[in-house]
Amino acid sequence: MARLWLCAGGAGLFLALLVLHSGFSGCRVLKEFAFQISWRTEEVLYKLDVGWPKHSEYFTGATFCVAVDSLNGLVYVAQRGDNIQKVLVFTEDGYFLRGWNDTVDTPHGMFATSTPHEQSIWITDVGSVLGTPGKRGTGLNPLQFDNPAELYVEDTGDMYIVDGDGGLNNRLIKLSQDFMMLWLHGENGTGPAKFNIPHSVTVDSSGRVKHGVLVSVWVADRGNKRIQVFDKDTGAWLGAWNSCFTEEGPSSVRFTPDGKYLVVAQLNLSRLLLVAAPPVGGIGHCSVVSSIQLAEQVQPHLLDVSAETGAIYVAEIGARQVQRYVPLGSALPSFRWNSVYS
Repeated sequence: MARLWLCAGGAGLFLALLVLHSGFSGCRVLKEFAFQISWRTEEVLYKLDVGWPKHSEYFTGATFCVAVDSLNGLVYVAQRGDNIQKVLVFTEDGYFLRGWNDTVDTPHGMFATSTPHEQSIWITDVGSVLGTPGKRGTGLNPLQFDNPAELYVEDTGDMYIVDGDGGLNNRLIKLSQDFMMLWLHGENGTGPAKFNIPHSVTVDSSGRVKHGVLVSVWVADRGNKRIQVFDKDTGAWLGAWNSCFTEEGPSSVRFTPDGKYLVVAQLNLSRLLLVAAPPVGGIGHCSVVSSIQLAEQVQPHLLDVSAETGAIYVAEIGARQVQRYVPLGSALPSFRWNSVYS
């Protein structure tokens, strides 16, 4: 049985721990969306999987986030809207399995963790959560949130939460598996370790080392048009990437499972970037290897990457769908492709 965990904002702001007993129902609404995809560099690393999912009519709201349970081959999608299933579950092959509308109000970010014995789904909810009610704020005891954007949960149970998608807070919090605060960066600003809409967080699990410590926590500091990097154990600031984001800040960040690339979404530019991962020994400099330009109205919001297949799943709030991009075995000539889905 999967367990659902909520990191809530809005009217419900405490970390709510809920056991999910889900009832499932189906809903089919046909939609049509036209878009254009163009590869902007000569090195093509991914291609659109036009057959995923098998039945896109289950997308009936604004698709804000996606999470991949690679161990079980599942893809979770959270969407907003009235009288719809807020969470949808697909297989990585694209088959719809189930959905539910309980416990979730206004989802923003999502993360899936699994062991052979347990599946857990973590959701940041910026609405009136149905779990433990709270009050929006900046408090640390008890811990309060305001528009928490996303979270990342390690295998150890430690978690990183970016809290501040336009709310009272602009902070990065690390909690232990028993929800004790380990470290915090929490000030609005443009300097090191300060934020303006921290929107996404990920961990570099490749073990890159700088001065004997892991360079591992990467935060999409969207309003400041940069990615900031922190040591996961101490919270020490290790540097930032700015040069790739002069047009628009990153809205989502994830590493590919081979550790070669950082996948970045830019919401208003409707663009995905594949950025070369940093070298061993430091964070290096930002260098775009490949990009995927979507149509203006697509708006890729948050994404996740399968640890098994390397496929990229992108939640598009403008297109109201999730699409999958699969890695190519080798670089191919650049191409342009127009397509219409219905």
